[in-house]
This record gives sequence, C-alpha cells and structure tokens, in this order.
Amino acid sequence: MFGQSTLSVGETAPEFTLQSQKREAVKLSDFRGKKTVVLFFYPKDDTPGCTAESCAFRDQHDVFAEAGAEVIGVSADSEGSHEQFAQKHRLPMTLLSDPGGHTAARYGVKSFLGLLPGRVTFVIDREGVIRHVFSSQIRATRHVDEALAVVKRLEASRRG
Repeated sequence: MFGQSTLSVGETAPEFTLQSQKREAVKLSDFRGKKTVVLFFYPKDDTPGCTAESCAFRDQHDVFAEAGAEVIGVSADSEGSHEQFAQKHRLPMTLLSDPGGHTAARYGVKSFLGLLPGRVTFVIDREGVIRHVFSSQIRATRHVDEALAVVKRLEASRRG
C-alpha cells in the first residue's frame, strides 16, 4: 500500500527526540501524561499539498489546544526550512526535522510510489498509545478532520 504505515492502533508510539524549527530538542515523552499528540508526517515544506495540510492544522490549532492536544509536524526538511515555512504561513505548531527520515521509518511511514515521503497522521493518547492512524497522500486536509474527531472523542472520554 502506498503511503501507509505499518504501526497500528493500540501500539505504543515509538519515542523520538528531534530538533524543532526553534532549534529545540522535542521528545514524544515530553507530552506523556499531559497532552494528546497529533503527529503528522508530511513530505516537504512549502509544496502545495503540504502547505494546504499545514494551514488546515493552523486554522484548527486553537480547537486542538482546547481539546488538550499538541499538534506536531514532521518532515526531513532542515530546522531552517521549517522556520521559514512556519513564518511564511504563520504556523503555530511545532515542526520537527527528521533528517534521513529515521523517525518516519520507525513509525512505518512508507514512501508514496517509492518517490515521495509519505503523508501519515497519528493521534497518540496521553499514555503514548496510538489511537488513530490516517494515511492519504492526496487528501491532505482530511488529516485535520480525522485527527480532530479522534482528539475530541479522547478528551470527552477522559473527562468522563
């Protein structure tokens, strides 16, 4: 399957430490017990699909935050590229640099047609368990809708 992931719902999300566009180390465990994490892997900064997806996450950023979620984008682009991309499109979320795609590989994010890095979104609960995986190379903005529905459901069940 092109652009899909080998990790499944119910599995523990692999730990990572990556550099952000602010040149800060970010670890998945930083959010354990505190926030749900929406981790979206995307092919490349400032390309049409990735810009649409990132801007859709930007436009719903406050809604994700109110539901107790941290939105984090990951691509192989450099911290400097991420910084320019975030400034140009006023992106409030953290963007992480995954040089060589090693973290994407640990998450099982497959390339699309063997050429482009995959586009896969994971919703990871406060305990570090994957609760949703959505993979679509061409329906970039649907990643936001899918993730938001799961985040809201997780927050509602957490609040009881």
